[in-house]
Amino acid sequence: MNKDFIVTITKKRFSPLQATPEDIEIVDIAHALSLLCRANGYVRHFYSVAQHCLNCAAEAKARGLSDDIQLACLLHDASEAYISDITRPVKRSLPKYVEIEESLQKLIFEKYGLHHLDEAELDEVRRIDDSLLYYELLDLLEEKIFEEPPEIVRKPDFEQRDFLAVKEAFLAEFHRLADARSR
Repeated sequence: MNKDFIVTITKKRFSPLQATPEDIEIVDIAHALSLLCRANGYVRHFYSVAQHCLNCAAEAKARGLSDDIQLACLLHDASEAYISDITRPVKRSLPKYVEIEESLQKLIFEKYGLHHLDEAELDEVRRIDDSLLYYELLDLLEEKIFEEPPEIVRKPDFEQRDFLAVKEAFLAEFHRLADARSR
C-alpha cells in the first residue's frame, strides 16, 4: 500500500511527489493556506498565507495588472497548501525541496491556466510578494528587512482575521478572477 500521500480537506489522497492536475483542488488550497501562518509564526498575531496571497492579488489589481497576474499573485504560494513552507534561509540549502516546490507550483499554474506567463510577468509576481513581505514584517514584527522600502500602491490588510472568513475571501477572489478570465 502506497503511504506517500496526505489527505486533504476534500478527502483527496494527494501525493506531492506524483501529483497530477486532477489532484489539485482550489478548496484544498484555500483551506490549508488560511490555516498556515506567515513568517513561520513570528508575527504579533495570526496572519495566514491566504491573507498574504489576497493582499498580493489586491496589490496587483491596484497596479492595474492583468487578471492573469492577479490570479498568479493569489496562487503564488499554493504549493504550500500541499508541502507547507520552509524559511528562506533554510530553503536555500535544500535544493530537493525547492525542486519539489517549483514542480508543484508549475503544476498548479498549469491547472489554472497560468503556464503561459513569461519571466517578466513572473518577476512582477515576485516583486509584489517581496514588497508585501517587507510591509508584513514591518507591521507584524516591527522589523525592516530591506534598506529601502519597496513601493506599494494600496494599504494591505494586516488585521487578524478568522481563518474561515479568509478562506471564503480567497475562494471568492479565485472565482472572480476565473470568471473574468473566461469572458
